[in-house]
Amino acid sequence: MSNVKHVILISGKRKCGKDYISEILQKRLGESSQIVRISEPIKKQWSKKDNVGLQELLSDGPLKEKYRKDMIKWGEELRQKDYGFFCKLAMDTGTFSEIVIVSDIRRKSDIKYFKECYNGKVLILRITCPEETRIKRGWIFRRGIDDVESECDLDDYEDWDLTVENNGHLDGDEIINLIISKLEL
Repeated sequence: MSNVKHVILISGKRKCGKDYISEILQKRLGESSQIVRISEPIKKQWSKKDNVGLQELLSDGPLKEKYRKDMIKWGEELRQKDYGFFCKLAMDTGTFSEIVIVSDIRRKSDIKYFKECYNGKVLILRITCPEETRIKRGWIFRRGIDDVESECDLDDYEDWDLTVENNGHLDGDEIINLIISKLEL
């Protein structure tokens, strides 16, 4: 982790395009970059705890949705003891690239962890998207998921380095150009 020069934190609501933007950005930046997902160690720990298939939890399939509410509650309990628990696990999964893209920042405590550990190297990005666009992408409001901390904690956060609306008016390349322009490469 000592060779990390930039950490790009990407935040946004479900179905706003965080993974899409992260993947395009990583392809553009090439071998000097990698994507890290905080949700991956959560799902990995959950799969061990409940003997559930990890690959199914990592996919966009129905199994992940079946367990989502319980995983959120369980993850919150662990975060109460150590707010950076899952951030540490995510970064301990072999982070060797100069540029790390964290594709699923969801809490102020996630931002706090990365700012403390990577002082001066963090770019904080918010992807926004109109609700009707999210619905077209398959989003359906779910009580206990879309109205809890894991989806709403950053709604009142204001210290974004960049906010981009992913509504189809800008194509992926234009969004990536905006992000790269904020990096000091």
